[in-house]
Amino acid sequence: MRIVKLTEDTKRNILDDLLKRSPNNYTQFENTVAEIIANVRDKKDEAIFSYTEQFDKCQITAQTIRVTEDELQEALASVGDEFVSIMQKAAGNIRAYHQKQVRASWFDAKEDGSILGQKITPMDMVGVYVPGGKAVYPSSTLMNVIPAKVAGVKKIIMCTPPGPDGKVNAGTLAAAAIAGVDEIYKVGGAQAIAAMAFGTESVPKVDKIVGPGNIFVALAKKQVYGFVSIDSIAGPSEILVLADETANPRYVAADLLSQAEHDEMASAILITTSEKLANEVSKEVDGFVASLSRTEIMQKSLDNYGYILLVDSLEDGIDACNEIASEHMEILTKDPWAVMPKIRHAGAIFLGPYSSEPLGDYFAGPNHVLPTNGTAKFFSPLNVDDFVKKSSIISYSYDALSAVHEDIEFFAKKEGLTAHANSIAVRFE
Repeated sequence: MRIVKLTEDTKRNILDDLLKRSPNNYTQFENTVAEIIANVRDKKDEAIFSYTEQFDKCQITAQTIRVTEDELQEALASVGDEFVSIMQKAAGNIRAYHQKQVRASWFDAKEDGSILGQKITPMDMVGVYVPGGKAVYPSSTLMNVIPAKVAGVKKIIMCTPPGPDGKVNAGTLAAAAIAGVDEIYKVGGAQAIAAMAFGTESVPKVDKIVGPGNIFVALAKKQVYGFVSIDSIAGPSEILVLADETANPRYVAADLLSQAEHDEMASAILITTSEKLANEVSKEVDGFVASLSRTEIMQKSLDNYGYILLVDSLEDGIDACNEIASEHMEILTKDPWAVMPKIRHAGAIFLGPYSSEPLGDYFAGPNHVLPTNGTAKFFSPLNVDDFVKKSSIISYSYDALSAVHEDIEFFAKKEGLTAHANSIAVRFE
């Protein structure tokens, strides 16, 4: 891996490089995605059947588009009892973590007769997109579905592309069964996003779409936002490790590659105060890349978006971490808990040598659907709040309104809104 001394110039160049990975920069595909969405909106099932044959080399019909209970049971049996047991354990951890996020409606009544509050209501229907092909992640199925279940969403549907044989990946189906998906449809890509956003004869319209996907899926989610809600427009995976001389270079190298193997656009960055560690990590990375699978993907990722950044002090490193605002961040320093409060921007923070990033991907419980491309500065991980709506509650008695009605009328008149003022005034004629 390249080792670079971090300066203001190098930091700016690296940030510019990382931002190039954003789906917002792939405007050349926007017209294609818009055409797919318009076609699905107009022709509904006919369009998604045609696109499935074109892109997935699979013929589906209104009779075969929905995954049957027999197919679910077949998938559970085919993945094996051990995998099912492990997914059930992971699901239990994810469920327990997200149950801590559940909030109740609240009301605040005062002696003057005013009552203010907030009513929390789960969404009626949520759609989860799960990729197929070379990117099949049962863990993402668990992470996207379980928070919606915990939130109390009435109905959860899932769209995922079939293979040429008309079947959906068994691991994905097994995870969906464990998580409690209500309906599963064999449709992928931008056409699946359009189907969930607008509804077809077979696929119901949802209130919100969540889940990862390729650039076409990401752009489709961006284009249907407003007709439905979405979780985020996710970019390629990324990891940032902040380490000092106490870190184990073999651990650091292994953790960097855990994200570099996702795809050629993934980013893996080490920020360290130790030149010795930097050289050792670079050597360990070379050894792992040569011995692990997905070598070509990892090497391209490192060549394009992999860096080892040397800083003069830990404080300089912390500042750089907050500028980068990484999706995943590991703190491998002598006292990671002292560093953690200074990290303002990160999707998920992993503390210490035994909290490697895949722990969060699969098992610990916090959600692995995280903000990417610096959006951790203003976005949060997927959570229970993403699947509920909040309504304000306002109730005033005559006495409570009487005490403030002149102030409200004055305020409204200052804005030139005399009908607003009149709406209050008529109650005191």
